[in-house]
Amino acid sequence: MDYSLIIKKAWKEFNPFKIIHKIEDISAMVSTNHVFRVTFEDEDIVIAKLSYFGKYDHFKEDHRIIHTLANNLLYPFDNVLAKSLLKNNRVFTYRYNKAKTDAWVVFYNPVRVQERLPRRLDESQIRKLGEQMGRFHKACSSAKSVLPKSSKTLRTDINVLLKQLSRKTQRQFDEPQKEILRSHCEKFLVNRLKCKADAFESIPVFIDWNIGNFSVTSNQKLFSRWDYDWFRMSTRMMDFYFLSRVVSDVGDRTVFSYVVTTLMEERFLIFLEEYHNVNPLTSNEVRFLKEVYRFFILNYVIKDGKYFFSEQYAEKLQKEAFDIYLPSVDTAFDARKILDRLKLK
Repeated sequence: MDYSLIIKKAWKEFNPFKIIHKIEDISAMVSTNHVFRVTFEDEDIVIAKLSYFGKYDHFKEDHRIIHTLANNLLYPFDNVLAKSLLKNNRVFTYRYNKAKTDAWVVFYNPVRVQERLPRRLDESQIRKLGEQMGRFHKACSSAKSVLPKSSKTLRTDINVLLKQLSRKTQRQFDEPQKEILRSHCEKFLVNRLKCKADAFESIPVFIDWNIGNFSVTSNQKLFSRWDYDWFRMSTRMMDFYFLSRVVSDVGDRTVFSYVVTTLMEERFLIFLEEYHNVNPLTSNEVRFLKEVYRFFILNYVIKDGKYFFSEQYAEKLQKEAFDIYLPSVDTAFDARKILDRLKLK
C-alpha cells in the first residue's frame, strides 16, 4: 500500500492550494494503524492518521465523536484532545477505495505535549493519576449528551465473534480453541446481565492508556492524550485494565503481555482509592472489571488482533490468550478484594 500517495490524494481533496513538502511515518510500529507527520512547503504541520481495518463508517463515526468531545470538554481538560481538521464545518475524512485497497484518512492539528510519566510510577504519581482520571471521566460524562450517536456496543462485538466462530470458512482456530472462545463469549454475555451492565453510563473511553500516549503537567495534571485507535462509547470500566498496567509494579515495557494480575496489585488498589474519592464506583462496576478484561482479550486480541497488531505481536498475544489470559480470568481476579478496599458491598 502506498501510504504517501493516499495521504497526498486525501490532502488534495481537502485543500489543493497548500502544497505538501514531505510525509514522515511516526507510527509506533506495533499496530496496523499508521500515523504520519505532514510538513508543507510553508513549514506548517498536520498529523495524518491512516487506517484500513473495520468499516469506514465506524472510522468516520468515531472521529466525529472525538472531535465533538474535544470541543466540548471544559477547563481544565479543554485542550487534552487533538482537534480534527474540518471542511464545510464537518470532520474531514477521506476514503481511498481502488483495486484491493480500501483505506481511510483523517487529519489532526498536532497535540501539544508536556511531561511524560516515568516507566514505573511512585505512590504519589499513582495517587495523582487516579484523581486525574476520576476528574477526566467526570468531564467526559458531562459532555456525553452533546456527542453524536455511536453504533458499537460490547454485546454486538461479542456476537460478531460468535458468528465468525460458527463459519465453516473460519480456519484461524481449531475446534478445541473455538469451544474455549465460545465458552468465554457466553460467560461474558451472562455475567454482563448479572452485573446489570445495561444500566452503566456510557461515556467516551480511549481504552489504550499507556505511558507513551499521554502527557502531564509539571504538577502531574493530565495535559494531553493522543492515539485514539481503540476509542468507543462504553462504560468507564473499559479504561481501567490499561490504567492498571500504567501503575503496575513492572511498569511500562516495550515487550508486553496482557496478564490479568495487574488488576489485583496493591498499586492498582491505591489508584482506585483516589479515583473513587472523586468519582465513586459502584459494586456492580467493580464486579464487571473481570468481564472488561475478558472482553478485551476476546475482542482486541482474538477477534481483531491480526488487524490491530503487527503480525509478530498478534501471533504472540493470541497464543498467550489460550495459554495464560483466558484460563486466568475466572481464577486470578477477585472482585471482593477491591470491594473491601473501597468499602463497597
